[in-house]
Amino acid sequence: MTLYLDDILPGQRFNGTTRIRIDEDRIKTFAAEFDPQPFHLDEGAADTSIFRGLAASGWHTAAVTMRLLVEGEFKPAGGIVGAGFDELRWPRPLRPGDELRVESEVLEVRPSKSRPEQGVVKLRTTTLNQDGEAVQISVGNVVVLRRQKP
Repeated sequence: MTLYLDDILPGQRFNGTTRIRIDEDRIKTFAAEFDPQPFHLDEGAADTSIFRGLAASGWHTAAVTMRLLVEGEFKPAGGIVGAGFDELRWPRPLRPGDELRVESEVLEVRPSKSRPEQGVVKLRTTTLNQDGEAVQISVGNVVVLRRQKP
């Protein structure tokens, strides 16, 4: 169901409807192209790093989170159009074998003063592994269309 700004209230929660399992090959493939640091590419280097084992790039976690959001319950009018983040944290590494899901909560809804046809929803999204541990927490601002008045 498409949600317009007028349908969204602070405190509303949305869940992901899919899960994505991350394997070692996906971690290394993403890292090779976008974040080619040794602790994302090589087990030996990863074992001696602060991660103490192979860990996905935080940007890989962010990309998977985006996919999970798009496939989840939160369906804002106009799509999930980001207007920036207030917070982006990776409290624990994403490891090979982790299975991710997302949960989101609306923190704030505000109509735009300069663009009456839209507004902004402040959304906290937590990306969780199979043990319910947060691997990413973000607070982002999403542009959402308002319902057209007749």
